Amino acid sequence: MSIDEITAGALPRPAGHYSHATRAGGLVFVAGLLPVASDGRALGAEPFEVQVAQVLANLDEVLAAAGTSRAALVQVRVYITDVARWGDFNRLYAAWIGDRRPARCVVPVPVLHHGVLLEVEAIAAAAGG
Repeated sequence: MSIDEITAGALPRPAGHYSHATRAGGLVFVAGLLPVASDGRALGAEPFEVQVAQVLANLDEVLAAAGTSRAALVQVRVYITDVARWGDFNRLYAAWIGDRRPARCVVPVPVLHHGVLLEVEAIAAAAGG
């Protein structure tokens, strides 16, 4: 089986020992993405809505780099530091994803890197997979 590491050129390279995504077995596995701007600036001080928009834009970039798109998402995991924001996230996510309803979970966590308010990871079908 072929395993391909994916790096999205529009995003900063991962600081840790991982790639933005890995394509294997007809699927694309997207690593945890934070609301980090293309210049590498973490948006931890920005409002929740701004952070959500950035992390979903980052997800779009990684999916595009892997040759797929949000239309091919099969599962999304969201980690948020305040479960009271679930409704806000759900509304913004629904506007972004449209009528599609991939499997999803939202997990409250006490803290995330750089003081950001959410992190998103995903699995999508690979093009032609």
